[in-house]
Amino acid sequence: MDTFEQRAEKAAADTRLRGVLRRAAGVLRGLRERAFADFEDFEAARTRLREARLRSVLRLPEMLARLEERVTAAGGVVHYAGDAAEAREIVVGLARERGVRLVVKGKSMIGEEIGLNGAFAGAGIESVETDLGEYIIQLAGEGPSHIISPALHKSREDVAALFQEKLGRTADTAPELTRIAREALREKFLAADMGVTGANLAVADTGSVVLLENEGNIRFSTTCPGVHVAVMSIEKVVETLDDAVDVLALLPRSATGQRLPVYLSVFTGPRREGEADGAVEFHLVLLDNGRSRILADPVMREMLLCVRCGACLNVCPVYKTIGGHAYGWVYPGPMGSVLTPLLMPSRETFALAHACTGCGACREACPAGIDHPGMLLELRRRGVEDMGWCGPGQRLLAGAAEAALAHPLLYRGLLGGLRAVDPGLTALSRLPVLRAFARKRRVPRLRPPFRSRIGATSRERPGRGGGR
Repeated sequence: MDTFEQRAEKAAADTRLRGVLRRAAGVLRGLRERAFADFEDFEAARTRLREARLRSVLRLPEMLARLEERVTAAGGVVHYAGDAAEAREIVVGLARERGVRLVVKGKSMIGEEIGLNGAFAGAGIESVETDLGEYIIQLAGEGPSHIISPALHKSREDVAALFQEKLGRTADTAPELTRIAREALREKFLAADMGVTGANLAVADTGSVVLLENEGNIRFSTTCPGVHVAVMSIEKVVETLDDAVDVLALLPRSATGQRLPVYLSVFTGPRREGEADGAVEFHLVLLDNGRSRILADPVMREMLLCVRCGACLNVCPVYKTIGGHAYGWVYPGPMGSVLTPLLMPSRETFALAHACTGCGACREACPAGIDHPGMLLELRRRGVEDMGWCGPGQRLLAGAAEAALAHPLLYRGLLGGLRAVDPGLTALSRLPVLRAFARKRRVPRLRPPFRSRIGATSRERPGRGGGR
């Protein structure tokens, strides 16, 4: 299996991919800027969103208990899944018990996280993605490259060729390609026995699940089939509808550049007596899969405030160069570089923490004000300490550097010696402990110290006599 470094290097060398990413990210960033152009006070709204999310996260057990009580009172059923395997077992088990043969799915990153499509296929159940982007990558046999725009890496020409290969139909324009997908999916909605969605939010006080979309596919998936199953990670609960409004004030603007998406749906239990449509069964699956471990970490629990808007991806220079697939799992970009090592700690996932330039653009764009760069630095530190990445040579060099930085005379003497014998650091960068670092970076020359340069400037400056 390729490492992150290998995948990133391959993606960075793909000029076609970089062109597609640059154009798409530019469009999304432009939409976001226009959406906030007339927004009165972004910082105040960000504070409200952050406080609403933080209140729920810090009282998560209480919020989940209240959510379960309200969902049950509304006629739904709540299931708890400790990990991905248990979540798959619950959802596939519900389908098997009801003799389901066809499932329609709304876009769900949690569904991707737990590998739900593979589980359905293993059980002999057909599952069809109904979001246009997800439908495209399902036909292509790929995973999403962006949490909001799963097929961001595909050009219109790519989609036309894919539809020709898989559906026997093609077109030249985006509206025509969309019509082909719509016609193929409409039959699936009408024939499906179960609809599976994610959830943008769940409201503890009312037992409601909130879903945002632009295509109407989620409403089809939740009202046409007789069974609706929503799969949600535990941290997405908020306490009240007012808290949900505070999140919704920024989430659509940050995600797609809209004040509100075309469809905002709030589901509270199954269809009631006298109602004309809606599922007759509603199930809410609450997934932990490492979130409790993050909640117990006072440094990293801030990541649980993420509302999955994708704004950090659209401004990240690393993501715009390598795309989402290079990250190796469901969550790419700055949020993925933090979340993936926390959910799946390993030597390979901790390498993602180094996919950061430290520019801070993600922190500025995040509607929850999450400090991605700070947490990535902490993950780097933990990677060195906990994953055993620091060998004897690295420890010796780090110790020498720390000693030099702690003593001004030693620091100036060391740099003075380096300037005299190796101002371009060419010899130093060939050392085994620095070779990999220097191979892909331009090492700057060591300039004379500022003190000597400012002193020379002062001596060369003409006298002040005869001033104005």
